[in-house]
Amino acid sequence: MNSTLITLPASILRLACSLPLLVATAASAASLPLWEAGAGVAVLSYPDYRGADERERRILPLPYFIYRGERLKADRDGIRTTLFDSERIELNISANGSLPVSSRDNGARRGMPDLRTTLELGPTINIHLTPPHQRSTLELRLPVRAAMALSSPVRHVGWVFTPNLAWRVRDLSGMPGWNMSLSGGPNFQDRRYNSTFYSVAASEVLPGRAAYSARGGYSGSQVSFGLSKRFPNYWVGAFMRYDYLGGAVFEDSSLMRSRNALSGGVAISWVFGQSSTMVQADQ
Repeated sequence: MNSTLITLPASILRLACSLPLLVATAASAASLPLWEAGAGVAVLSYPDYRGADERERRILPLPYFIYRGERLKADRDGIRTTLFDSERIELNISANGSLPVSSRDNGARRGMPDLRTTLELGPTINIHLTPPHQRSTLELRLPVRAAMALSSPVRHVGWVFTPNLAWRVRDLSGMPGWNMSLSGGPNFQDRRYNSTFYSVAASEVLPGRAAYSARGGYSGSQVSFGLSKRFPNYWVGAFMRYDYLGGAVFEDSSLMRSRNALSGGVAISWVFGQSSTMVQADQ
């Protein structure tokens, strides 16, 4: 899931604009468990990396955890707490990442070091542009994350800034219980991060693969869509993400084989435990 979700998912992410707009009305509160836990699987299809012309298809385990504390919450939006006791501004912890790529299996990177699994962690400021706790909400999200390659030892490989507008709708018209999210915005990545994916050292030059030193800056834009529903004993979701890399600072790298990247997947998690303590929370 950018991200994959992958915006390895807090987010299983995004798709179309054909779903109906809803008038913002107050969402109903209900007595819900303080926490819920479960596990499931996700089936994903995505490019080897943004700009690759080869794809991966994977089946991955998917954890499911919800916590509805008064100050601390953990759900499909990540882990977050309220900033300055304001309902209009939140401070979250956001996560993203990428899965490993074997250079032996990717024509553009053949003979180069493998790409390691990366984990991105960092703060996100969410600014509510419409009143929160509504069926339809609009937010400006400002996430800054540090990226780490999960090698031995773990290495810091740069910084990522992905400002985006996020529109969310609960209980879609004609589809009670279904939740939708649609978001989009530019990506900015520093030189070290882009170098990990797009630089070519002099020792790695081959016919058709010139030496290249990536720089930091604008790194393409993306639009993501997600759809999910919580049933009594399980949760299902689907996502789609489109990246456009035209104009990115690494566009002239020989490792950039496509300006378009489409990722998608479906997931299901079974809920096998929940708290006996109930709290009032939005459905």
